Amino acid sequence: MALVTDLLTWLQGLPEPGLVAATGGLVFAECTIGLGFIAPGESGLLVAATTATSVSRFLTLWAVVTVCAALGDSLGYAIGKRFGPRLRETKLIRKYGLDAWDKATGVLERRGAWAVFFARFLPVIRTLTPAASGTSGLPFRKFLPAAAAGAACWSAIHIGIGAALGEAAKKVEGALNTGGLVIVGVLVGVAVFFLLRYKKKKALAVTAEEATPAKIGAAD
Repeated sequence: MALVTDLLTWLQGLPEPGLVAATGGLVFAECTIGLGFIAPGESGLLVAATTATSVSRFLTLWAVVTVCAALGDSLGYAIGKRFGPRLRETKLIRKYGLDAWDKATGVLERRGAWAVFFARFLPVIRTLTPAASGTSGLPFRKFLPAAAAGAACWSAIHIGIGAALGEAAKKVEGALNTGGLVIVGVLVGVAVFFLLRYKKKKALAVTAEEATPAKIGAAD
């Protein structure tokens, strides 16, 4: 059975509003501090992106994910603004690791809004950076454009990757369906060849080791 093709066809047949809304919810949850390790936003986005088989589907998913990611970052910023530097000592930040938090704040001090943009592409750091921006005093008017731009680029790249992977998976499965026996036969033949070659070398090595003591005994 064409399991991959059937699965992708099933995903693409789901109601688009529900699928897009669920993906946006996962991304929003992942971008909100405290939920980054729970909500599989990035994985969910890649799976949902396999349904982006048309320009309209791509643009709809891209717009929703971008907005949800920016909103999640904004909520993280608000949490950082509310609790300030003492947020570093909470169990939540310790769960992520103080080193990751310090790294996020250090980059923010050096790069400002640019750090917010590039942090979007770094796991863990992207979840901590919005809150760190709030605690560091980075103005929201600088934070939001950087967060939105990062979210737009990040979502576009991941949707493009997901869509390409979906099409590639179908082509690979189609090739295996039509020429699977030939491919399997070749692979088995190659495996058998190297296995026999390995056994032959091992047998020759054992024979040589057995012959050496005999020669030594005869010389004595």
